[in-house]
Amino acid sequence: MGLNLDEKKVVVAEVSARMATAQTIVLAEYSGLPVTHLTRLRAQARASGVYLRVLKNTLVRRAVEGGVFASLAEQMTGPLIYSISDDPVSAAKVLNDFAKTNDKLVLKAGSFAGELLDKAGVQALAAIPSRDELLSQLLGIMQAPVSGFACALAALAKQREEAVS
Repeated sequence: MGLNLDEKKVVVAEVSARMATAQTIVLAEYSGLPVTHLTRLRAQARASGVYLRVLKNTLVRRAVEGGVFASLAEQMTGPLIYSISDDPVSAAKVLNDFAKTNDKLVLKAGSFAGELLDKAGVQALAAIPSRDELLSQLLGIMQAPVSGFACALAALAKQREEAVS
């Protein structure tokens, strides 16, 4: 059953609101994807903070009209699932990781900060570590000298104890 005009306006407003804060949008074709796999994909997206929906292309074209993601409108053909995230990497990572294990999901295009990305560009974006991963790596690098210094002090204290005994 189709949407009436008011329902379409609500969908366009919702998608426009998501895109107002989004940094990345990724499109993928999902033809032939079983419902169970689609449900699993949605759960992974929710866990990563990604807005994932199957939408009518005409409604999304209206939502991106005149915005940062307007260049993506030409790619909006066929049955697509839209992945939208505020995090620069999450939208690409969720779809790319799922596409690796499921050949029915085919990455089509994406847009990051207004730049149009092809399939290879989306895969390259997905390969970048997420913000949390980068922060944990930075924390590990920052802790290394401190823990090394603490180990050196402990070894020095142990040497002095052995020398005194």
